[in-house]
Amino acid sequence: MQSGKRYWFRDTLKIRGSVIPAVLPRTLICGLFGLLVSLLHQFGVPVSLPALASIIPNIVLGLMLVFRTNTAYERFWEGRKLWGGLVNATRNLARQIWVSVLEKDGGDRPSKETALKLLVAFAVATKLHLRQEPVNQELKDLISPSRYFTLKSMNNPPLEVAFWISDYLQQQHERDRLNIHQLTSMQQLLNLMVDNLGGCERILKTPMPLAYAIHLRQLLLIYCLSLPFQLIGDLGWWTGSIVALISFTLFGIEEIGIEIENPFGRDANDLPLDAICETMQRNINDLISLSPSGANLLTDPEIQQDS
Repeated sequence: MQSGKRYWFRDTLKIRGSVIPAVLPRTLICGLFGLLVSLLHQFGVPVSLPALASIIPNIVLGLMLVFRTNTAYERFWEGRKLWGGLVNATRNLARQIWVSVLEKDGGDRPSKETALKLLVAFAVATKLHLRQEPVNQELKDLISPSRYFTLKSMNNPPLEVAFWISDYLQQQHERDRLNIHQLTSMQQLLNLMVDNLGGCERILKTPMPLAYAIHLRQLLLIYCLSLPFQLIGDLGWWTGSIVALISFTLFGIEEIGIEIENPFGRDANDLPLDAICETMQRNINDLISLSPSGANLLTDPEIQQDS
């Protein structure tokens, strides 16, 4: 319990990953404006105008903020589900390739390992594509040099990697390493991986409507700047501090929506895509360390006797 309390206070006071740096400047502006109104009130200027409280009803502004945050979180959660689906499809396809593709000659095992590395390369290429980053060393370690240079010229590298995987599966069917049912099952998993890529692209390329974002910010600014005139009569010199606190709360909620609406970047509040790709790499390495008995015909005594 004591450890949990320490973590709670540590997270509460943490700056990195919070919206404090983003909202602090506008919060200070609203607080200073409230202090200016307090100063004018002390000099006898009639700045106490309770009628301003009806300019933007609290419930309307609250509903707009809730809608903004919920919409952003839906995008964040959908992105996480798509990447979870990509991980599951990759694991299933890797397992089926490793177990089902027959090894009839010495070159089959290395080609299977190359295909499994292509699955990780698909995830890494998807991550870089969503972040709009160029093909880098992370992919170079997973594919051949010729394929690496090919990817550098592609507009959509993950699709090219998916093409190589599909081509490998088709070749194994033509070489009698896979039957048609196995090929169909594996192609369906590959199609699911490409579908997840398309879903992530949909999130990335469908931002929140600009008009909605502008209107919400305009209402927030009007509301925060009208607060001192509503509170000055009761709070006096405390008006600036209370206005800053309320502004921090409202601006923070709006900024949280901005932080999570694109979940594929490198910010602290984005999805941990690097960790997900590293997990997939470890899963593939563990799978390669295993020896599938059913797929290996080179060590089958009956096959050796027949030959």
